[in-house]
Amino acid sequence: MSILNKLFKQTFIYGLATVLPRILSFILVPFHTGVMNTSTYGETSLVFTFIAICNVVLAYGMETAFFRFFNKEANKENVISTSLISVAATTLGFVIISWIFKSGIATLLELDNTLFLIVVAVLAFDALTIIPFAWLRAKERPMRYAVVKVTTVAINLFLNLFFLAILPKLQESDNALWRAIFVEDFQVEYVFIANAISSGIAFLWVGGIYLDTKYIFETTLWRRMMRYAMPVLVAGVAYTINEVFDRYLLEWLLPADISKSEIGKYSGCYKLAVFMTLFSTAFRLGIEPFFFSHADSKNPQKGYAQITDYFVIFGSIILLVVVVFADVIKLVLIPNEAYWEALKIVPFIVLANFFLGIYHNLSVWYKVTDKTRYGAFISVIGAIITLAINIIFIPKIGYMASAIATLCAYTAMMCLSYYMGKKLYPVPYNMRKIIFYGGVSILFSFSSFYIFNRNLIVGSFLLCLFLGVIYKMEGDKLKAIFIKRGN
Repeated sequence: MSILNKLFKQTFIYGLATVLPRILSFILVPFHTGVMNTSTYGETSLVFTFIAICNVVLAYGMETAFFRFFNKEANKENVISTSLISVAATTLGFVIISWIFKSGIATLLELDNTLFLIVVAVLAFDALTIIPFAWLRAKERPMRYAVVKVTTVAINLFLNLFFLAILPKLQESDNALWRAIFVEDFQVEYVFIANAISSGIAFLWVGGIYLDTKYIFETTLWRRMMRYAMPVLVAGVAYTINEVFDRYLLEWLLPADISKSEIGKYSGCYKLAVFMTLFSTAFRLGIEPFFFSHADSKNPQKGYAQITDYFVIFGSIILLVVVVFADVIKLVLIPNEAYWEALKIVPFIVLANFFLGIYHNLSVWYKVTDKTRYGAFISVIGAIITLAINIIFIPKIGYMASAIATLCAYTAMMCLSYYMGKKLYPVPYNMRKIIFYGGVSILFSFSSFYIFNRNLIVGSFLLCLFLGVIYKMEGDKLKAIFIKRGN
């Protein structure tokens, strides 16, 4: 059990550092949906979609490449300096091009120049912190990582509250300062000004590595890192298409008079998958450095298989809990009833994120063997499925097509990764256990939501029954892991 104890320790440390900031950021969901109508929230979601796509492009796989080569290379300083120079140079180029062509790009994106430049600032600061944050994780400095993440997100939260709730009231006074700061109908811009300020503070906090590094750009190393990173970039873009591009498709394929409102409803209810997203993210942050550091150990495949077993067990529980208590969770995350119409997407989206988490566990085979091109291929297949289903069915069934497309894409990616990995890097997964726990959770979840019409009593009974089965079959093993970990 030692490998599992170490995994849970890393997952707890690194995962907590990301989960806490995300919990704080999700406090903004009920706030935004409370102060914004569905159309304004839809517009905000579209800008966040653009940021998500650009974040992947500006990172271009260098974070994953950094982890791989930091653990692999003897001269780690060269890996750090080469990575920093590469990301800084591409970020500077992006800022210069954005400034020169700001009017044309902003028009193309249907944004005004001011909002576009604010978004560019957010993207630049986020890109410049990629390697510093990766370095903190690689050096196992979770406390600093956690403090920076939590503090900057808390600042973002405060600024959102100030700009959207406090400032409109302050400007009603006779104080000239508040009236000068306040701009009417500026809600979307204020959201991203808050993001830009918090991202800038994060850069100032961790950016000291840019000053402390002795700069050596090793061209041969950079080329090797780029060969590793480029498929990761392709996979990242394809993943982003799966994850957020459906917002653009909804805008393009739905009637103009309802598109932004429908996007707002869809994006709001999509947030109910937050608990599965947080769990998957925490687990991924724990396992990614763990996979690389144990790749050369004796029989690492056995440990990888055990890790996936327990991911499926905990993920199955979270799936059932979220679906059963969706009507309770919605009161906290999306109190505005105007969004509840889209609640029917919840089981599909939560299950899709569960399958995505399994896929991240299965993806170990192409990452530790430097065969990232296979990851790119799998993600592109997922993106094609996403685009095809959305384009065909959005005009017919609206945002429900996007939810179905997300589930189909991640299901296909999970299955492809399993079957390809089985041939190229066999891992002895306990498929009987995985299918049993996952299958029962899916059956209970969809039955509770659709057949029993979200009846809390029936859902709670099914949840208790499922937990009882897990305790009976896995109780001793789980207690052994956590008791040893506590010691």
